[in-house]
Parts: sequence; structure tokens; C-alpha cells
Amino acid sequence: MPDPLPLNVLIVAAGSALGGSLRYLVSLWTQSRGWTAFPWATLIVNIVGCFLIALILTIAAAATMRPGLVLFLTTGVMGGLTTYSAFDYETTRLFQAGASATALANVGLTLVACFVAGLLGIALARALIGE
Repeated sequence: MPDPLPLNVLIVAAGSALGGSLRYLVSLWTQSRGWTAFPWATLIVNIVGCFLIALILTIAAAATMRPGLVLFLTTGVMGGLTTYSAFDYETTRLFQAGASATALANVGLTLVACFVAGLLGIALARALIGE
């Protein structure tokens, strides 16, 4: 049997390209609305990503989902879409700029909203698969 690593790397790369492109589009969308005083794009993609990865992995655990598809959607698309490093950098910049309350709000909103989004993703997946 051939080594699946090269194919898996391509699967992840394709998903990452899609996820990164989606993240960029969300950033453009928030900027076009003038939402620049708070890192809304990062918050949005992290919440959506937490919801979707929980949804996908819950469905994958309960149903037959091809491993390549799981890899594409989770490590690839969700890895490219979500952006903890940007979250950290933007929060640090807010602290350095003296906007401590905004930085703390970003931390709190991100942690709580992503946790809730993950729970909702699991609940929806279970409803879809009849658990």
C-alpha cells in the first residue's frame, strides 16, 4: 500500500487554502463595515471555526466519514480559517495601546463564545445524526 502522507499533505494544503481565503474574505467584510476598533474578523472566524470543527468531528465519530474528508475539513479548512495567533497578536496590541478593557473583552468573548459555539456544534451534529 502506498504511503498516504503525500496525499494527506495535499489534502491539508487544499483545505488550508480554502480556509485562509475564507478568513481573508471575512476580514475584508468586517473592514468594509468600519469594524476596526475591535478584532471582529478574528472573533467571527474563531467562533465559526469552533462550531464547525465540533460539528464535523461529532458527525465523523458517529457516522462513516472518509478520513481524507475529515482531514480536509478539520486540519485543512478549519486550520486555515481559525487564527489563534492573530487573536493573540491583536489582543497584545490592544494591551500595548492602553485599551486593556477592550483586550480583556476580546479574551472573554473569544473564550466564552468559542466554547458555546463548540457545544452548539456538538448539539447540532447529534440532532442531525439522530443521537
